[in-house]
Amino acid sequence: MVRAATPLFLALVVINLADLVFAVDSVPAIFAITTDTFIVYTSNIMAILGLRALYFALAAMVHRFHYLKYALAAVLVFIGTKIFITDFVFGGEKFPPALSLGITFGLIAAGIVYSLWKTHGEPEPEWPAGMGPDDPARSD
Repeated sequence: MVRAATPLFLALVVINLADLVFAVDSVPAIFAITTDTFIVYTSNIMAILGLRALYFALAAMVHRFHYLKYALAAVLVFIGTKIFITDFVFGGEKFPPALSLGITFGLIAAGIVYSLWKTHGEPEPEWPAGMGPDDPARSD
């Protein structure tokens, strides 16, 4: 029996590496909120498990979220600033977690709402042949 690495196997490896990169990337953001190791581990596990499902859930609407990337950039700036100035402003005390989560959710919600408002009424982009969600020729 011959074993060979097919293009499908390579695609699977790349997707799993991307999941791993996103999980490692989220570690500093989690430590900005808490240092409890249980929360850090479980949030990263949930992030890895939820990335693929979230992608497929939003794939049909991604054309409407033009301004979400700016909201996410603002969240990263907020978290980085929060980590940097916590020692100076709060004298080493933690930034209030409820306020941090409120600002984070507010920024993301504002990006989504503004994107949906600005793209309201725009036609949906055309899907390539065989790739549309309602296409009978789709094979997945």
